[in-house]
Amino acid sequence: MIPRVRRIAAVCVLGALLTACGTAGGDRPAPAASPASGSPSSARPPVLAPGPGGLTPVFEHGPRTRGKTVALTFDADMTADQGPRAASGERFDNPGLIGALRALKVPATVFMTGRWAEQYPAEARDLGRDPQFEVANHSWSHHAFTADCYGLPTVPADGMRADVQRAYTSLREAGVPDPMPYFRFPGGCYDERALRALSGLGVTAVQWDVVSGDAFATDADAVVRQVLDGVKPGSVVVLHCTRSAAPTTERVVRTVVPELRERGYRFVKVSELIGQTGAGR
Repeated sequence: MIPRVRRIAAVCVLGALLTACGTAGGDRPAPAASPASGSPSSARPPVLAPGPGGLTPVFEHGPRTRGKTVALTFDADMTADQGPRAASGERFDNPGLIGALRALKVPATVFMTGRWAEQYPAEARDLGRDPQFEVANHSWSHHAFTADCYGLPTVPADGMRADVQRAYTSLREAGVPDPMPYFRFPGGCYDERALRALSGLGVTAVQWDVVSGDAFATDADAVVRQVLDGVKPGSVVVLHCTRSAAPTTERVVRTVVPELRERGYRFVKVSELIGQTGAGR
């Protein structure tokens, strides 16, 4: 659950090798089919162009000089052992958090596992059809795409692509009409092999530059301080929306949002940050 970023020197650098294909008024190159849409779409969201050698591109934050914007992102995790626990009553959804985001009118990006969508199809459908949110891919299994990733079981290299595609299938079957072409690695762990395995899927891997520390946290004030100390213009903040594993997150959001607004920040979805990045070339 606790995020970690594995950087690769060859990965596309922000501000270069970008394709801005979904920003308002911008030029849109002919989009390719992706697992998010299942077919080409003239309104495909902004994505990054493939990195060197066709590697899946990685996005960590938006431009620092295009206004004080920040994206709150929430991981909806569910691993194999958590399915039976959810069936027995343990809560991996968080309606209080979603209600807080709606009340505060905060747009957000939810990275949802296929298992989570299958366990909570009504909630997945509700989020996927609400224009305040965008739903993206967090794998089907929530298994790691590298070895040594916080104790998570690992997906074999020849199963990585299928795992991501299966997640998109689960999201659509749950009623999410337009899953975004964005993918977040479980645990934030990736390497060149993982990036190469997902090449050609048309997804942008979305990481972050602000670790909230909300996973398993019991001290909401400490999480608030960590977020407020870390946010810069263009930041992507990683949080969680599974109540049992991130019990303080609703309180954190209710504190962080008004404070950042007081500091002049505007909340946006990841797609807007990626669009800003492309427009800022």
